[in-house]
Amino acid sequence: MVSLEAWDDHWRRNQYLVAGLLRADPTLRVLFVEPATDPLHELRRGFLPRPGKGLRRATDLEGVDPDRLWLYQPTKILPRRIDPVVDGRLAALTRRAARRAGLTHPVLWINDPAAANLLDLTSWPALYDVTDDWLAANRTSEELRRLAADERTLLVGCGEVVVCSEHLARSKGADRAVTLITNAVDLDRYRRPVPRPPDLPAGPVALYLGTVHHDRFDVPTLLRTARELDGTGTVVLVGPLVDLSTEEVRALRAAGVRLLGSRPWSAVPGYLQHATVLLVPHLVNDFTDSLDPIKLYEYRAVGRPVVATPVAGFRDTTDPQVTVAAAADFASAVREILSAPGTGAEDRLADVAEDVPTWEGQTRRMAEVIERLRSPVPTRR
Repeated sequence: MVSLEAWDDHWRRNQYLVAGLLRADPTLRVLFVEPATDPLHELRRGFLPRPGKGLRRATDLEGVDPDRLWLYQPTKILPRRIDPVVDGRLAALTRRAARRAGLTHPVLWINDPAAANLLDLTSWPALYDVTDDWLAANRTSEELRRLAADERTLLVGCGEVVVCSEHLARSKGADRAVTLITNAVDLDRYRRPVPRPPDLPAGPVALYLGTVHHDRFDVPTLLRTARELDGTGTVVLVGPLVDLSTEEVRALRAAGVRLLGSRPWSAVPGYLQHATVLLVPHLVNDFTDSLDPIKLYEYRAVGRPVVATPVAGFRDTTDPQVTVAAAADFASAVREILSAPGTGAEDRLADVAEDVPTWEGQTRRMAEVIERLRSPVPTRR
């Protein structure tokens, strides 16, 4: 499994699906390939450069023997503009890691389109799991050219293509068959009451859970909201800040935003359950239209009030707990909910509609896709 994200304490789609597959099939073994470290890029950003962690057993997955889940993080020595065949080198390293882990003819599950070289390098039956439309993201012309070429290779060469949203089903399924498997939530875990996290501020809390990144997060709208709530409640961000400038971080702190940073996936339900209102201050553009936000399901699972900009998923839901507001009206919508009588973080969790998908169900659907690839003659289309 070649992932766009590392295997860490911040669980996303890939971790939930892989963990579910391993627990459901005791004969399954997985190599989870993490994004390569980029020491030169880290040095330019002022961070201490570090090599990749290489091949190692995962030892922290409950109910799964460490020999069944291997992690691999390579090192990208030089940037693509200097080493134009770097993706081919990384593909060769991945193939070697698979052999060292004892996987001789696995199913190839690609989430990172940069791994398209593995199709030509191996004869492994292949699955492309599309979770973002990177062709709609704000990237350089050279990056978009490379992404387009990689995606063409994957859409033509993979035996199966899975997408996570209706938007991606239309765009990636225009010329071939695709399987829609949306994101989901571990419903029982999110519904089970847990104590209030000790680092959550006292009083009303307007909370955002997730990565703060310019691809999707509307920093100016969040700043306006924090200033509007001065004296009414505290805006809290739970998650990493990625590529924000020093000035932006300083402005968030000056507006009274509490930056808690990343929290382990096991602790997330507590933050959501004890928020007064949950926030989705996302940009509305072609890139975010392609997404199926996991927070849509996690937010709905805890039954707290939600205020979201009109982004995909939230603008389409009929959940009465969700208020959709344009960026210009977002702050006032949040303030109105915080000021409403009876709005409190300790209220009983609202009931959840039956249409909220679970990771258990989505794991079964992904297992069906993988089983089709394991058939004697998997067909690349």
